[in-house]
Amino acid sequence: MTAHDYDLIVIGSGPGGQKAAIAAAKLGKRVAVVDKHDMIGGVCVNTGTIPSKTLREAVLYLTGMNQRELYGASYRVKHDITIVDLLARTQHVIGREVEVVRAQLLRNHVELVDGHARFVDPHTVAVEGRARTTISADKIVIATGTRPARPNAVDFDEARVLDSDEILQLETIPASMVVVGAGVIGIEYASMFAALGCRVTVVEQRERMLEFCDPEIVESLKFHLRDLAVTFRFGEKVVDVAVNEDATVTTLASGKRIPAEAVMYSAGRQGMTEALDLEKAGLQADRRGRLEVGPHFQTSVEHIYAVGDVIGFPALAATSMDQGRLAAYHAFGEPAHELGALQPIGIYTIPEISYVGATEAELTTSSVPYETGTARYRELARGQIAGDSYGMLKLLVSTTDRKILGVHVFGTGATDLVHIGQAVMGCGGTVDYLVNAIFNYPTLSEAYKVAALDATNKIRALDRFST
Repeated sequence: MTAHDYDLIVIGSGPGGQKAAIAAAKLGKRVAVVDKHDMIGGVCVNTGTIPSKTLREAVLYLTGMNQRELYGASYRVKHDITIVDLLARTQHVIGREVEVVRAQLLRNHVELVDGHARFVDPHTVAVEGRARTTISADKIVIATGTRPARPNAVDFDEARVLDSDEILQLETIPASMVVVGAGVIGIEYASMFAALGCRVTVVEQRERMLEFCDPEIVESLKFHLRDLAVTFRFGEKVVDVAVNEDATVTTLASGKRIPAEAVMYSAGRQGMTEALDLEKAGLQADRRGRLEVGPHFQTSVEHIYAVGDVIGFPALAATSMDQGRLAAYHAFGEPAHELGALQPIGIYTIPEISYVGATEAELTTSSVPYETGTARYRELARGQIAGDSYGMLKLLVSTTDRKILGVHVFGTGATDLVHIGQAVMGCGGTVDYLVNAIFNYPTLSEAYKVAALDATNKIRALDRFST
């Protein structure tokens, strides 16, 4: 058998690709990562997770949103916020992250091959960049990620009608905007632009948004977004977007017409597989460009793996990292645990949402008896100090064995706070652990103790009745 150039070729340098490459390199394997030099770090670093979350942080800081509870509704850090102000921080962070990724790969002796990869045969890829080259490997990991899906009927023009990538290239902050699609990305951007003072209308075909989240938490978010002058149009379909030099008019199937300076389409994501010549590797993508994988992230071709957003749900940077690591371990026979069952979900709206474990609807459907415990940030000293009077943390607790079944957080620091509950759940802990634990004071983490006491008081009332 002909020796290959590498033990592993990874196509794509996003979170999944990076971790696959580094895991294989740590096992002493010869590894190459193929990606364009201006996309090191993948979509995550360049157009997705990192820029959008940095933009959110810049919006929160420059608008003074978090301080208005303390200093009044007119409080601003900067009055005339421009796109330049917002993107300065974003570009700085992207630059630093790209260097971090590049340094990690080079430090682990992973070779970076600049260009687009396409399959020549199941073990060989041609790379077209500044130079053309062909490389081969025993194993291949596809981690090409996704791009915004662009419906054919929509005339995207990069100025007025935009997708979620192009929104980062706006030259001015629009005074009004229509966001089509109330998924995670749509709602994140809707909340950011609303915080900047933009009048936002969200149009969603479904009757509800973020259906996988706790309804009480989603209602709280909707209340806050309405407070920022966001209008919701649920159960509505866009049939036309008319554009002229300085405005747009969006027409809905119901006959409603919505004027706005810009329209952002958030119509899901499309796997970036069309340029890979998959058929030459014996593979086929679905209509969304995604690849189907088995339990160890193997495709239908045994030595080719796929990880990250290109395989579909949950399409999160956090899970992609572990998928990449586990795929590399399996490829080279390294024993490893499966992907953890407890995967937290973080939604970086303003305010943010995070949860881990079951929702009330899931427990009710499964006939699992539970009790809730709730803590409101306004009851915590740290909530008052931080100026967050709306935040809340909800625990779902089994009434039979007192284990934590779910944690749902809304408000400041939600995406960090959720990990305390995740750790307790992962170790099989009960609500009693949280009741008896000492938390620093004043902190938002105290919410766990308050919520745990609330839940145990309710369970105690039940126990009294049944004895």
